[in-house]
Amino acid sequence: ERATGLKVLDRTQLILDIFALHAKTPEAQAQVELAQLRYLLPRLVGKGKEMSRLGGGIGTRGPGETKLEVDRRRLLERVAHLSRRLEEYARRREEARRQRKRRGVPLVAVVGYTNAGKTTLLSALARGGEAGEDKLFATLRPLTRRGFLPGVGEVLFTDTVGFIRKMPEELLAAFRATLEEVREADLLVHVLDASEEGALGRYQVVEELLKGLGVEAPRVLALSKADRAAPYDLLFLRERLGGVPVSALTGTGLRELKETLAEALLREGVRSQAWAQYT
Repeated sequence: ERATGLKVLDRTQLILDIFALHAKTPEAQAQVELAQLRYLLPRLVGKGKEMSRLGGGIGTRGPGETKLEVDRRRLLERVAHLSRRLEEYARRREEARRQRKRRGVPLVAVVGYTNAGKTTLLSALARGGEAGEDKLFATLRPLTRRGFLPGVGEVLFTDTVGFIRKMPEELLAAFRATLEEVREADLLVHVLDASEEGALGRYQVVEELLKGLGVEAPRVLALSKADRAAPYDLLFLRERLGGVPVSALTGTGLRELKETLAEALLREGVRSQAWAQYT
């Protein structure tokens, strides 16, 4: 930094900065700020320019050990405040889950590697919702939309934050409440971008993270962006992993995916709604 005059970031800081760019809601902003603070606190050492570099605009700059201790105390107070706010958000979400369960509406969580096309596919499945973006970590909050599946009836589709290889522990900790939506889901749609190299490795990354989170819900694999994938790559992935090729943009495979999701829910004991035959 002294030689170039430019800010130097490690991998975790870069990921946190990208998350901060996409944090639009109060909950997402609190989650990202908490992750940033938890990452910075153990690294608050040094004086002068080093402290200014670590400051990042959240009040940690300033020379001298006295200033360092004051900053550390203020950061700890901020961490406690953000933790309390996130606990309140978690309580509200838990109440919403209880209401959903009383209504008997199945929850289908859409998971996958970042930029796999989760939000776009959710929008197509739910006939609406927010349009997806071709960006890393564009989704930071649970985005839930109502949809319908043949033979089942009404379901709720919920989006999740995208996973990455070697997910920083600070992010997992900050987003754990959000990821509770995945643990409570009746079914997961694992969205895998079939058009990108290294799809098999990204599939394994997501499955390992889900295992680490204690997620046991059954999965349906959606091979997304099938319209952009090479035929050989689709064939290879289907032979290795199974799955349903689908394109949310062209609509290819959507009907088959919905039928597969409905069959999986019925196998899990989800009761068909009386009017489901008309969906």
